[in-house]
Formats: sequence, structure tokens, C-alpha cells
Amino acid sequence: MKARRLIINGDDFGASREVNEAVILAHHRGILTSASLMVSGQACEHAVILAKENPRLAVGLHVTCADGRPVLRPSEIPHVVGKNGTFPSDPARAGLQYFFCRSARKDLFNEIAAQFEKFSQSGLIFSHVDSHCHLHVHPVVLDAVVELSERYRIKRVRVPADSFFSALPFLGSPLLAAGYALVFKVLTGRMKRKLRRRGFIFPQRVYGNLLTGNMSIEYVLSLLDSLPQGTSEIYFHPAIPCSPSTCDASQLQQFRELSILIDPFVRSKIERLGIIPSTYFDLEKDL
Repeated sequence: MKARRLIINGDDFGASREVNEAVILAHHRGILTSASLMVSGQACEHAVILAKENPRLAVGLHVTCADGRPVLRPSEIPHVVGKNGTFPSDPARAGLQYFFCRSARKDLFNEIAAQFEKFSQSGLIFSHVDSHCHLHVHPVVLDAVVELSERYRIKRVRVPADSFFSALPFLGSPLLAAGYALVFKVLTGRMKRKLRRRGFIFPQRVYGNLLTGNMSIEYVLSLLDSLPQGTSEIYFHPAIPCSPSTCDASQLQQFRELSILIDPFVRSKIERLGIIPSTYFDLEKDL
């Protein structure tokens, strides 16, 4: 019988000081064990300082190639960024561009390589690799992530294989979500086969994809009740609001997710159920 282990991750670490402060707060006062660093984020340096001050927080690389800024200068990668110097905001559009344009694929590899190198130069130890908007499920992005992970001797990668039936009671549009889940099932199935052939390891289940932007405490508590044996992951997008009175819907949701992470009842339930808080470094214990 394998123990039930749970990685509780904060995505977009480095995107802003508000996100960084929420990650550290959730680590100190709550259940967060891990974070994914966006090295092209405007508050990346601040995040690195905080990570070094909190060595028990495992930190991985959050590869960004959609809905964000690059590490390289836009003039160095003209086929993957727009006139405003950013990646396409729509991941689907970005994916089509990377698939059909050879020049874009070359620029993309160079940018992802620069992100790996910037993380390496930070002095932090790679806990794992994942990506913003899960774009590393895309075959072109995945190939780059695998090659570069091997170059940096990293064997831990997130596979965003969510559970549709666990999310179903909380979905606003089940039919739309079912189509989305089917696409990800195909992509993550291919991804798992490739990663296993190359000796990578990953959590067997990652929760949060189907309810991104709609995570609730009820959903999280239901996941804890049905968590399978082995290592799973639930990821969040926490942030501390600048001013609650001027927050938009997205910022309010980020604050709700922080509230889940520091809720004493959630922590006590994890303890009562005997679930072991873990990080990607603990994946070897499942082997």
C-alpha cells in the first residue's frame, strides 16, 4: 500500500510581488509546499530572494511561451512575439504558430533554453518543470522541455492529467469541459508515454486544470476525500489583492485561492486523513 502524498503548488511565482507574497504566506501559514517560478515575470528577482529565505519551499520552472513576456529580447525571437514584445495571449493561437512555423520553432527553443538557463543561474535547485497555461503538452514545446530538462539533469515534469469526474459536480459548463478534458487526455497520454521512455517521473494525477479560475474550498475538500494512493498534485494561483475594493474578478479569485491554502480546516483535514504534504523531490518514493 503506497502512502497518499500531495504536492500543493503555487503557479506564477515571480509574476508579481502580490503573487510572491501570497506564495510565501501560504507556505508559512498554510499547506503550500511548492511553487513554479516564472523567470520572465516582473517580480522574478523578488521571488528568488524569498525562495532562498525559505529553503523548505520547493521551486520549479514555470516555462512561459504564451500569455507573458520572454526572457530574450524580442528582436532575438521575432517569430514568437508580437510588436508589443509579448507572446500570444491565446495559448491555442500560440500552439498553432509553434506547430506550423519552422522559424517560430527555432525561436521558441532558444527562448525556452534561455528560461532554463536563467533559472539555473538563480542558484535555486530545480524541483520540477511545468508551464504557463500547460503549453508543454504541445508536442513542439514538450520536445524542447524534455531535451532541456535532460541537459540540466531534471527528471521531474508536471503532466496535467486532471480528473473530469472529480471536477464534474463543480463545473459550470460540463459539456464544454468534457471536450476540453478529452483533448487533454489525448495530449497527456502521449506526454506520459514519451516521458516514461526517457526515464522521467511525474505525479499520477494533477488537479486544477478543469477548474482553473474557479477553484473552491468545496472542490478541494472533495479531492482530499478521494485522493488516490501515490503522489498527486493540486495547483493554485494565489495572490494578495492590492486593494479589495478595486479588485477585478480574476484578482478576487486569486485571493479566494490564497484563502483556501491558509484555511485551518483544510490543513486539519489533510492531517486527519493521513495525507503526507510532499514536493516533486518526493516522487522517487513512489518507485
